[in-house]
Amino acid sequence: MDSIAPQPLLDGRTAVITGAAQGIGFEIARSFVEAGARVVIGDLDLEAATAAADKLGGARVARAVRCDVVDAAQVDALLADAVEAFGSLDVMVNNAGITRDATMRTMSEDDFDLVISVHLKGTWNGTRKAAAIMREAKHGAIVNISSLSGKVGMVGQTNYSAAKAGIVGMTKAAAKEMAHHGVRVNAIQPGLIRSAMTEAMPQKAWDQKMAEIPMQRAGEVGEVASVALFLGSDMSSYMTGTVLEVTGGRFM
Repeated sequence: MDSIAPQPLLDGRTAVITGAAQGIGFEIARSFVEAGARVVIGDLDLEAATAAADKLGGARVARAVRCDVVDAAQVDALLADAVEAFGSLDVMVNNAGITRDATMRTMSEDDFDLVISVHLKGTWNGTRKAAAIMREAKHGAIVNISSLSGKVGMVGQTNYSAAKAGIVGMTKAAAKEMAHHGVRVNAIQPGLIRSAMTEAMPQKAWDQKMAEIPMQRAGEVGEVASVALFLGSDMSSYMTGTVLEVTGGRFM
């Protein structure tokens, strides 16, 4: 007897991923398309987002929209584009972020405000705007990208660590508000993930971080993307308000 091939995890679903022109966000988008989803990439850099969408298969499965997540109207437009183009909004991944590292003594107020705005307000905008659409459909999954820095605090990152810790609290509060509407809200805290940004670190800083990782290696972007896919799919259907660490055991 012929066996029936299992349905892809996100077959027929639509996902929006912010900050997905590159890095972890792009890998999440790629894994979602592989799992059967149509994706909309929201990014400040429209040219890079368009190139990313083309790489994923073009207009049939991927779209690019310029979006500054701090601006609620632009987040509205991003989500409206997804619904209009693909007919639904099933998964929202709030991934957009920046760093402006400096010690507390030397950090400018502008750099503090900017990092808090992009990460915390941006994630709030994405969560509340997506939730408003999803509650009407009585289903949906929101995945917020926090960081290990939000659990332990990192030197030179009072802004980033505060924002990423805030995302955890926000995720749990939103999860409680949305659970009875059929909308799940979860977060991921990546640790040291191999990327262009982390590989540019001074060797001494890299070695110091590696010494803290029981698995003795950095993570790959695909190892974060697979957890996002799990949280965005029905495989995690009884999970909400959770924070999954993807860290190789660092600071457990």
